[in-house]
Amino acid sequence: MPNLTPCLWFDTEGEDAAKLYTSLFPNSKITDVSYYGEAGPRPAGTVLTVAFELDGRPFQALNGGPEYVFTEAISLSIDCADQDEVDYYWDNLAAGGEEGPCGWLKDRFGLSWQVVPRRLVELLQDSDQGRAQRAMAAMLGMKKIVVAEVEQAADAT
Repeated sequence: MPNLTPCLWFDTEGEDAAKLYTSLFPNSKITDVSYYGEAGPRPAGTVLTVAFELDGRPFQALNGGPEYVFTEAISLSIDCADQDEVDYYWDNLAAGGEEGPCGWLKDRFGLSWQVVPRRLVELLQDSDQGRAQRAMAAMLGMKKIVVAEVEQAADAT
């Protein structure tokens, strides 16, 4: 299978977004920056694309203009080991952005993220459907997922 690289379309903020994302995720780095030349359509010397890796996975940011914006139809999901990871990613990605329901947020660039603790997934897949449904009901009432509150709801009778 060929390599797949998600390309994220920004107006002019691709490099800033790549810098933020690579600062937050381990094993991440910017690998290349290309620039518009004399042919345009943007002024020569402005950033065209930024190639970067998030925990070794390739991404590309394209400064293509204001014609397209992100919607919730695409999001990046973060598998968090515990509440500390949830808090870290939530606090850093939501800063200047918008908190949404059920562990979703939009960062300051408009990109949607799902910040998901593993424990939530375990509870939603519990063989006891009552526990799973109570966990789901608790999650549906939250913005940032708080594992202890989901566990408490799941265990309530």
